[in-house]
Amino acid sequence: MHLQGLRRKLIHACLYEAIAIGIVTVAVRLARPDADTAEAGLLAVSTSVIALLWNMAFNTWFEAWEARQADRTRTARRRMAHAIGFEGGLAAMTVPLIAWWLQVSWWAALLADLGLLVFFLGYTLIFNWVFDHAFGLPSHPTRSG
Repeated sequence: MHLQGLRRKLIHACLYEAIAIGIVTVAVRLARPDADTAEAGLLAVSTSVIALLWNMAFNTWFEAWEARQADRTRTARRRMAHAIGFEGGLAAMTVPLIAWWLQVSWWAALLADLGLLVFFLGYTLIFNWVFDHAFGLPSHPTRSG
């Protein structure tokens, strides 16, 4: 199956986030044994909504940038840049939320989030590689001139 356009973006983002919600819920429960599953799940859903919106915006920007490149091959270097850009932007938005939600300092939230950031960096890289192989790369309009 070869997915394109908005359908590709929606399936990509929703599948990515569905898996992430499960992972984050378990991680919050492990990190904060006093948090109940509903509280952990709500934090996971909240960060997931932010991540879903960021995913759609970032991938739209990334694919537009990629379409302007002479070589559009998704090399390991390009995939790593994609993963770092996505995760860096996401951390800038979610660390303040995590600090507020868990009632800890931003520094403590960042430190607590580092394990997740490292995990999600690898998860993003692997997820996108598997997704591209399963559903094909996005088509880019032919460049003129």
